[in-house]
Amino acid sequence: MSGLKQPVLGILATVLIMAIGLGFISLFDYTRFSGVVSCFLISLIPMEIVMGVIWGMKQPRFAAERSQPVRGILFAVVALVTGVVVWNLHLYGVGGGITPPTPMLTMLLITSVVVTFWLSIMWGGWPFTALIKNPMAAGLAVLVACYVVNYILFRIFFNYDFMKGAPVYVPAQDPQGMFNGWNAVVFYVTAIGVMFLSLCFDLWPFTKLPSLMKQPVLGIIWTIVALVIGYVAFYIGVNVLKMDVVAFMVTVPIPFIFGTIVVLNMLQGSLFVKFTQPLKGVLNTVAAAVIGSALALMYRQLTHVVTPGEINPGPPAYQSEIWLASALLAVTFPFLVAYADFFTMWPLQRAKAEQAMETAGGR
Repeated sequence: MSGLKQPVLGILATVLIMAIGLGFISLFDYTRFSGVVSCFLISLIPMEIVMGVIWGMKQPRFAAERSQPVRGILFAVVALVTGVVVWNLHLYGVGGGITPPTPMLTMLLITSVVVTFWLSIMWGGWPFTALIKNPMAAGLAVLVACYVVNYILFRIFFNYDFMKGAPVYVPAQDPQGMFNGWNAVVFYVTAIGVMFLSLCFDLWPFTKLPSLMKQPVLGIIWTIVALVIGYVAFYIGVNVLKMDVVAFMVTVPIPFIFGTIVVLNMLQGSLFVKFTQPLKGVLNTVAAAVIGSALALMYRQLTHVVTPGEINPGPPAYQSEIWLASALLAVTFPFLVAYADFFTMWPLQRAKAEQAMETAGGR
């Protein structure tokens, strides 16, 4: 099967990982899946982002220089070990050791992923990648900074007064910030969805002005654009169309982000490679929206098949919405990233894996 080419390779790989992901989810009841399991897997994602974006899968060298499947296994071990450390620091340092984890702790972990995307992709790891010459140290510095910045922003912006009186409300974990916690986390996700939109366009129109493509200018401009467009999308969905804020999240930004991962990472942008920007970006965006929405709809239909029991939509618990968001972005997303980056889609594409190993070993 080493002769597989895109987009067939990406389609088969996506189907394979989705099947594995759904099988994994079926091992747990709703409470455990939406709680400890999802939170732990979310704890892995920032390390995955740093490994792929900051290190370019060339660090740590003891993993990058191996052939598949050892290479992928070693990368996965690095991510798992980091995830264990991150999860326990958050659970006992912020969450008081309470399980299932509280909504406050869960949202703090979710926003850590958003902040890591922001600092790693939009800012390119600046200033750490500019100041620290050792790539391993620079990547670890970015990772630590993401969690520190995330915690500070969480304390400023998140408020859980609306949960007072509920069994899941823990006063000591409520930062008493500026905005309703659900509104804040949904805005975070919507704004980072704009980052994925920009990636569909290969950063066009920023690329039209070379002066914008240098840090920290790019990070500043890209952040402003993401916040403005994210706010407009959030306002239209929640205030104009009167969508429930959590329903909006699992209908608009989450399916789009998931679809973008499929189009750009799993299919490696192969669908519209012959087109130029901005038409290529428009086509990528439409494809991501359609594919992501279709897969989200499929997951919705499979909810009670994969996780039997009572899973109800809407407030106050938002069980159905939390299950969908967790299934797409807490499980399938990191599984897809691991398969594409860690294992380079081995064994579906052996040639790609060997090429990646040889490239890492030659540097």
